[in-house]
Amino acid sequence: MIEKLYDVGKIVNTHGIRGELKIISVTDFPEKRYKKGSKLYLSHPSLKEPITVTIESAREHKNTYIVSFEEFSSINDVEKYKGGKLQIREEDRVELEEDEFYYQDIIGCEVWSDQGEKLGVIKEILTTGANDVWVVDGEKEILLPYIDDCILAVDLDQKRITAHIMEGLIP
Repeated sequence: MIEKLYDVGKIVNTHGIRGELKIISVTDFPEKRYKKGSKLYLSHPSLKEPITVTIESAREHKNTYIVSFEEFSSINDVEKYKGGKLQIREEDRVELEEDEFYYQDIIGCEVWSDQGEKLGVIKEILTTGANDVWVVDGEKEILLPYIDDCILAVDLDQKRITAHIMEGLIP
């Protein structure tokens, strides 16, 4: 049994008759994940546990990836996996720089103000042009920009974030 898996793609449809799948990528490292020979895990509700698949080919197509796997050669082989996920093991994640985080590590963290007040829990991350915005689900929804002036400390071991609440952030 595979312990913890992390999503790198969502299977949204088939493409053609040769077993290709249309994937919405949810990874910052598509060149690594969808490279020929890369091993991924395919998860789907119809499977008891994820199966290992090997990238045969991948190409970008209209904000998605068209991917084929060595294990499948026809539309009949892959049709049943629509709605599934492509995943990697924890040890296959790319090592990040200091002050860089995976979304799934931040979502679920408690947020505390620098005054010691619990504000809530990160429920999602919005990607904007300038910086990410962390959405805090608490008494009131708070949008925290991921900037040094606002996010003071991130402790992933304790799942705790300390933030400075700048004027105007809390409605």
